[in-house]
Amino acid sequence: MSEKDLEQLQAKGISQEKLEQQLSEFKTGFPFLKLEGSATIGAGIVAPTAEEVKQYVKTWNDYKAEGKKIVKFVPASGAASRMFKDMFAFVDADYDVPTTDFEKKYFDNIEKFAFYDELDALLKAQKGKGVKELMAEGDYKSVAKGMLSKDGLNYGQLPKGMLLFHSYPEGARTPMEEHLVEGALYAASNGEANVHFTVSHEHLDFFKAKVAAKADGYAKKYGVKYDISFSEQKPSTDTVAANPDGTPFRNEDGSLLFRPGGHGALIENLNEINADVIFVKNIDNVVPDRLKPETVEWKQVIAGILVTLQKKTFEYLKVLDSGKYDHDKLIEIARFVKHELCCVKPDLKELEDTDLAIYLKKKLNRPMRVAGMVKNVGEPGGGPFLAYNQDGTYSLQILESSQIDKKNEQYMKYFKEGTHFNPVDLVCAVKDYKGNAFNLPDYVDRTTGFISSKSKNGRELLALELPGLWNGAMSDWNTIFVEVPLGTFNPVKTVNDLLREQHQ
Repeated sequence: MSEKDLEQLQAKGISQEKLEQQLSEFKTGFPFLKLEGSATIGAGIVAPTAEEVKQYVKTWNDYKAEGKKIVKFVPASGAASRMFKDMFAFVDADYDVPTTDFEKKYFDNIEKFAFYDELDALLKAQKGKGVKELMAEGDYKSVAKGMLSKDGLNYGQLPKGMLLFHSYPEGARTPMEEHLVEGALYAASNGEANVHFTVSHEHLDFFKAKVAAKADGYAKKYGVKYDISFSEQKPSTDTVAANPDGTPFRNEDGSLLFRPGGHGALIENLNEINADVIFVKNIDNVVPDRLKPETVEWKQVIAGILVTLQKKTFEYLKVLDSGKYDHDKLIEIARFVKHELCCVKPDLKELEDTDLAIYLKKKLNRPMRVAGMVKNVGEPGGGPFLAYNQDGTYSLQILESSQIDKKNEQYMKYFKEGTHFNPVDLVCAVKDYKGNAFNLPDYVDRTTGFISSKSKNGRELLALELPGLWNGAMSDWNTIFVEVPLGTFNPVKTVNDLLREQHQ
């Protein structure tokens, strides 16, 4: 390490040990996870009955009435450029009229987009012609550039949370606004809705200004007071890039190249939130008001399940702490850990009572999350599995396909038989039974990162992703999976997804 390297590390808040650890991970790689099976209904995924749904909604509303601190956490970092990959390709193409199915669909339905009026007005102001006139003249590229470019709507660079997604008579709404509405509908307690957005540095001021302009209107409409906070991904969570041979990748000026460590870096941001319960949901998974009742109901269901299990967990921890228990009580607690929290220790019967009590306390006294799972309909994303932990137990985990050994026929069978997948629909309990906050980075499984191939200025590089926020970063939490309706999952991965009936 040169003097310049050490200064760079210090500026980022990264220790030399951490850098060396990352470089050694490029050489050793990450192990595949050992699987016990895929989680399905009755084997790791809970499917509440209609009666239970009502009960859990009531439990959640009773819990909110106790004045607990509830926060809605929305990862909203990064530009929406991937959403417009096909439209960027059209702008650069050597043809001028919509040719691919994607391009035809976009232009044929352009009036259905919530941003249409804004785009039309902008083009009229800039070119003296609106969308329809330009298209009639065959100037489709000006229309696409008007949406994407910096002197247009700048949708190619703005964060997803700032794009107009849904049309309403009173004006179009962004995902950021839809999350404020959701916060008021299921996460408000004592008349206060706490919403936290993680935003990338370059968009922070713009994001804050937009929130400030909109929040009061929704506060009046829903009778709540908003407390809205923001954070950025920390520079100390960036990871060093490597050459294909594992040596540090250096920029033209000789400095080390660091890259954002992926959404797993946000465990640090989550750790700084003071709350009893935190909802986590991606920025682009929102629906218009007409479809919100189902989403709101099921958010209350998974939160009701969380606080029900947390209450039971706290009761058992108090018993273990008191020392006033017999063998039968330990067996009762062990059953709860196995059947309700889905954490299995294959050699449990071999433990003496003293060791059993220590084991149970360790498994009960940790953060807890309930994750909604939807039926698999071929959307990209991770899925629910039973996977082995470092201590020989196995429990519920959300895995990405990259963590599964493709050469292992049995594991691939589990993967193909998966009935559900992860829509990122979490509710988390992050305080212990004495009311102290858990230190969340202590519960990350560091061996679950992964390495991907990228390039910079035509040079190949290896990038290191930290364990994902809902994957390895929450590996050592108590996890419960609940089947939620497909209608609660409506992500927007490409601009044409906004043409789906659910977003109209």
